[in-house]
Amino acid sequence: MKKILLVSAMVFATMSCFAQKFGHVNTTELVQLCPEADKAREILKASTAEAQATYKEMADEYNTKLEAYQQKSSSWTGAVRESKEKELAALQQRITEFGENVQQEIDQQQQTQFKPIAEKAKSVIESIAKSKGLVCVFETSSLIYKDASQMVDLTPDARKAMNIPAGRTMESLAAELQAQQSK
Repeated sequence: MKKILLVSAMVFATMSCFAQKFGHVNTTELVQLCPEADKAREILKASTAEAQATYKEMADEYNTKLEAYQQKSSSWTGAVRESKEKELAALQQRITEFGENVQQEIDQQQQTQFKPIAEKAKSVIESIAKSKGLVCVFETSSLIYKDASQMVDLTPDARKAMNIPAGRTMESLAAELQAQQSK
């Protein structure tokens, strides 16, 4: 009997030694709430505003020319009308291409602006995970199920390491961005 208890205790102790520790973290929260993200959003906002102004100028030019065409086309010769129609079509094509190109550029700029922030978050997460002896860290948003007692939430520690103010949440960020759009 003593041997069975001793073997059971040894097996349990061995299993405890090999118990793996897992963590989870919300990287979206870290990336979006850190102070560097505010600067990135300002840069993107300026680029978007500039692109919108250019787009509006192009659209205004098109509308002015279209209005002139509609008012005067009945008095023009066929050659003049055809020339104006080609001019309108070319301008419309330029506007379409501009819209597509600027969207790609803004998407690329967003990736460029947020990449260092994501890399910083990854580095912080890795450092914290290593210091806590974790073998694996999962993204909170992709977890279907988690037993909080079996996993370590790294988000609070990572927030501190990334200088994210305690009261700042995704909800407060959404409210800030909404207020900026309302201005």
